[in-house]
Amino acid sequence: VQLQASGGGLVQPGGCLRFSCAASGSIFSINAMGWYRQAPGKQRELVAAITSGGSTNYADSVKGRFTISRDNAKKTVYLQMNSLKPEDTAVYYCNAGVLAYGSTWFNDYWGQGTQVTVSS
Repeated sequence: VQLQASGGGLVQPGGCLRFSCAASGSIFSINAMGWYRQAPGKQRELVAAITSGGSTNYADSVKGRFTISRDNAKKTVYLQMNSLKPEDTAVYYCNAGVLAYGSTWFNDYWGQGTQVTVSS
């Protein structure tokens, strides 16, 4: 199972970015999918998560600015980030709880980190 993320980069304050993260491999089912971030010197934190049924959860710091969505058929999760602030600067990681064929429980998988820098 692999998670391949795309998006990210350098953006000015107030700008926007969109991430996508596609899961591939021997996947029977995907539970929750989400995005985490880690800023220098800080712990990794949850940004947003979405269940297979579409229920969402956001960090307070991004509510009203970020939107998470997913396409179950494409096994892909998206993160639309608007009104970006310098404090959003971090490495962003996608995450998914995956039940692989041949497994009896869900395991966490992580995509490669993607740098987001918000600066003028």
